[in-house]
Amino acid sequence: MMRFKTRHLILMIGLVAPIPSYAANFCVKVNGGFGNGGTTFVGKGFAIPTAGACKVWTGYLKTASSVIAHSTGSGCLSTDGKVLTLSILSTDPSFLGSGETASDHIRLCPGGSAGCPTGVGIGTDVGTFGGNAAKTTCTTALLTLPAVHD
Repeated sequence: MMRFKTRHLILMIGLVAPIPSYAANFCVKVNGGFGNGGTTFVGKGFAIPTAGACKVWTGYLKTASSVIAHSTGSGCLSTDGKVLTLSILSTDPSFLGSGETASDHIRLCPGGSAGCPTGVGIGTDVGTFGGNAAKTTCTTALLTLPAVHD
């Protein structure tokens, strides 16, 4: 018969029980970002993948004064870990038109400008909302989804 002391049992349960890991949200501003004349992409629960790997992107973008488009795609980190590439498709029939999608291809250096091969650390979005791109803080204003929007 095995006997456990209470503290050993608690320790064992703590080591065996699954610990949920929650990825934070990941936000990328293009042309100054939402609220500054640009667009912000919000990846819900997205975390930068390990070097040489890709992860699914799901979320939305905010643009203009009240436009929210649903977004999906993927994000891949280069094998050397220097460049994150996001390929994102977004839909919003009220803004883009029925059956239309916005396509954005964003490249940025998550580690900052030091050693960034994309050129002076400036990220770019080549696509529908194209322009300069950079990681930004996911503020409450960006994470708020109103019930009614364009």
